[in-house]
Amino acid sequence: MRGRNEPKVARARDLRKVENDAEERLWHELRGRRLNGRKFVRQLPIGPYFADFACREANLVVEVDGSQHAGRSQDRYRDETMNGNGWSVLRVWHAGVLISRASVLETIIAALDGRLDRKMIGIDAKFLPAANSEQR
Repeated sequence: MRGRNEPKVARARDLRKVENDAEERLWHELRGRRLNGRKFVRQLPIGPYFADFACREANLVVEVDGSQHAGRSQDRYRDETMNGNGWSVLRVWHAGVLISRASVLETIIAALDGRLDRKMIGIDAKFLPAANSEQR
């Protein structure tokens, strides 16, 4: 068993204390295996980044993005790092979680069930499969 990285654990704990309203509402739906029995964790360290939510058994990261993320080049590097570490990344909008949470949850379920298996960039979500899972 690997040793814990105490600075990352402390940073993850700090991040969990300051979640925004969309993250808080989504976490209410994901915690305690409430979404199809899948276990999610918050603020999981992956490389130098922290995933908003992650399902380890499906290698799925769910990021809740606000308007500050629109077109950010830093997010591309973040996504590439997570993909390179074997994680698929699903980005949903903050407003989508607040306004149409059921739709966001259906999209997460589709990713968990493997119905999202190719790169998808839409108005309300973006899905980037892990490099080793993308079908060609």
